[in-house]
Amino acid sequence: MYTQGLDSHGQRPVEARPDETHLLERFQARVDQDERIEAKDWMPDAYRKTLVRQISQHAHSEIVGMLPEGNWITRAPSLRRKAVLIAKVQDEGGHGAYLYSAAETLGVSREELTEQLLSGAAKYSSIFNYPTPTWADVGAIGWLVDGAAIMNQIPLCRCSYGPYARAMVRICKEESFHQRQGFEIMLSLSRGTPAQKEMAQASLNRWWWPSLMMFGPGDAESVHSAQSMRWKIKRFSNDELRQRFIDATVPQAQFLGLSVPDPALKWNEATGHYDTGPIDWTEFFEVLKGNGPCNRERMAARRAAHEAGTWVREAAVAHAARHATASAHPAGEAA
Repeated sequence: MYTQGLDSHGQRPVEARPDETHLLERFQARVDQDERIEAKDWMPDAYRKTLVRQISQHAHSEIVGMLPEGNWITRAPSLRRKAVLIAKVQDEGGHGAYLYSAAETLGVSREELTEQLLSGAAKYSSIFNYPTPTWADVGAIGWLVDGAAIMNQIPLCRCSYGPYARAMVRICKEESFHQRQGFEIMLSLSRGTPAQKEMAQASLNRWWWPSLMMFGPGDAESVHSAQSMRWKIKRFSNDELRQRFIDATVPQAQFLGLSVPDPALKWNEATGHYDTGPIDWTEFFEVLKGNGPCNRERMAARRAAHEAGTWVREAAVAHAARHATASAHPAGEAA
């Protein structure tokens, strides 16, 4: 998923007020039995806030995530590539819309969530603060970034909150297309001219480590996961998901004839997994704080788009108000 700081509570269990103890116990029992929690069901305030934070950050990431690839639509190397990329960017916009709708079921407005993004109060995935200088980066984003997102998002189809889980079913289906599209670009480049293969390798070098960072800090440093896992918002730990991604992706890189940019990478026969070198978490936290290569550029683009769309939103509100008035007073009836 395109989120990293998803959980708003630490490892200590959420404490209930005396009058909520029974409700909290019943709620947890439903979660433990894998029952879906729906919008009108009672839920702890902390559960609601955690979901609002997670779902809105996910939605923001889908919207901002349109930008790195969107700037390649006019420069795609063929009409087919252009059409496919347009479809993918359009999908990302749709994912954001699904997720904002899911967040609205928790009592927060889309306008409020948008304002939080534009003001900088809300976060989006740090992965989208990196540049896309070549066409190969479009392939690397699809292969690696969307591949990491799928690894995170498939468990969300079993999230305890029903509206979020149902939205994720369609999103995951479309993300799988995005991942295949990216891999196909990388395959074409790696089997092309030496210059094209070099371009593919350079993009893998740029995106490998940021893609591993998408899963968030290691379990030892991630003090926010325990409660979300207890609530079954989150099903697996950061390190578990990251390891799954590495184990699945390294053989794909080998098939492409590309080298993963990690000198310490090696297969561990004892564990049945790949061992890797340390991740530079200093870079991760600097990007989160707004000091990444494209943080300011991304937010400037979003604010400009929001401003440019003001007249569309105003026209939609006026049309809805006119339609509501006409429905309330059919033709021939006195107002």
